[in-house]
Amino acid sequence: MRLPIYQVDAFTDRLFSGNPAAICPLEAWLPDAAMQAIAAENNLSETAFFVRDGADYAVRWFTPTVEVDLCGHATLAAGHVIFHFLEPQRESVRFHTLKAGTLVVTRRADILVMDFPSRHAGPAPAPPGLLLALGGASREVLRARDYLIVYDRAAEIAALDPDLAALAKVDCFAAIVTAPGEDGIDFVSRFFAPAQGVPEDPVTGSAHCTLVPYWAKRLGKTDLEARQLSRRGGALRCALNGDRVSIGGHAVVYLQGHVSI
Repeated sequence: MRLPIYQVDAFTDRLFSGNPAAICPLEAWLPDAAMQAIAAENNLSETAFFVRDGADYAVRWFTPTVEVDLCGHATLAAGHVIFHFLEPQRESVRFHTLKAGTLVVTRRADILVMDFPSRHAGPAPAPPGLLLALGGASREVLRARDYLIVYDRAAEIAALDPDLAALAKVDCFAAIVTAPGEDGIDFVSRFFAPAQGVPEDPVTGSAHCTLVPYWAKRLGKTDLEARQLSRRGGALRCALNGDRVSIGGHAVVYLQGHVSI
């Protein structure tokens, strides 16, 4: 069987930055084990698979080790593939998911904008070992699905050098670290999920479901410019819309080809 595959750098307008995602359009779902094996072979933070669902699509996302309930950069990348290769006449596409409801990706001027659910974080005690594994003295700790650890300065986020082996043993799905931005950037972040096969994610759309409502409340504004300070780096244009967030960015195709299984 030959399956089409694309690799797309998301949340960037240039190759070799942003977050690379593998995108596999399917005519019908493969067995879960086969999709997990393809994701492991791709060895990217996420591989997205999608199939037709009426006029829309159904989408699923896999890290190299597990299926996840929500992924931003691979959804943006999937929209880019549909708009540029499969249905160039479309201006908007709806993705149905197993656990995150319906997600919409829309072309808007020079970027793609996603409509995602917000995930409000509330104060929570840090699980044992979390702050020690991350390093640095945090300002506060909150939790939605992921733990949100807030620092005072962007430089602290950039300087963090977590003990990823220790972090993988902490009882948490993932850790988002964040601080106020500088020079017109509202906030910065990084994202770590070593227990899920993602030591550090280059740019994490789903994390902004939690970051956007936090920073919108703290800064008193609903339109936000964000940067993720991984080695590859990424830029996101965000907005809080009630109980939804919009997350926008560019995408660039790195490769297209076929998988033989």
